[in-house]
Amino acid sequence: MSTDLSASSDASTLRLLSCNILAGASVGRYHEYVTRSWSAVLPGKHKRSNLDKLAREIAQFDVIGLQEADAGSMRSGFLNQTQYLAEAAGLPYWSHQPNRRVSRVAHSANGLISRLPPAEVLDYPLPGRGRGVLIARYGSGPDALTVAVAHLSLGPQARLRQLAFIAELLSGHPHAVLMGDLNCDPDSLELRVLFARTALAEPLETTPTFPSWRPQRAIDHILVSRGIEIERIWTLPDAFSDHLPLAAQIRLPVAVLPSAQRSA
Repeated sequence: MSTDLSASSDASTLRLLSCNILAGASVGRYHEYVTRSWSAVLPGKHKRSNLDKLAREIAQFDVIGLQEADAGSMRSGFLNQTQYLAEAAGLPYWSHQPNRRVSRVAHSANGLISRLPPAEVLDYPLPGRGRGVLIARYGSGPDALTVAVAHLSLGPQARLRQLAFIAELLSGHPHAVLMGDLNCDPDSLELRVLFARTALAEPLETTPTFPSWRPQRAIDHILVSRGIEIERIWTLPDAFSDHLPLAAQIRLPVAVLPSAQRSA
């Protein structure tokens, strides 16, 4: 099992991936939300096959944030999908944050999969119902790297409250990453509030991710602090859900890297 700092060839970079995996289901057209609605509540071989394909992609990355991973309910065959993906990808560290539970039928979660050992992993419920943010810290002190994974609400007022809460959590952390399905575009009021209250920088380019079959909206994000450089940002060509996975290669400040290594 690899414990290298990074899957990239340059030890000062990290490769990040954010995926809304829709509990392993795949959607190729809007009408399939109706015609394949059974997949929202029932397990199936196609879901396991979809996860296996995603695991092969995940193996190329260092830190992966998942949204809408099932924590173990009927629709996933009672499989913890975050754990399954981590083990199938050969990555040693994983954590999850169960959020919305619908009896034994569905149990959505945020997930974190990592090549690096986090010094700590914390989870917080967000304002509103059934949403949360999962936070991992690599290293300690002022040079620690903080990575947050979130899946925000559909309503703009709820997102404003949720991003204000996340801004409080990240405001004291100069080296931070926020990734996830934030359900809003880069120029939205909600994100402008976040940028004003944290060290997170506005993205330099727009990367549409939704819907996966004809991406038009940039609602999935990998946002980094101003001292962290995004060398490349792209979407994976294969759709594993109704969102395209969003990938980024980042370069860390010199002071941050030794801090992250010390937690290994």
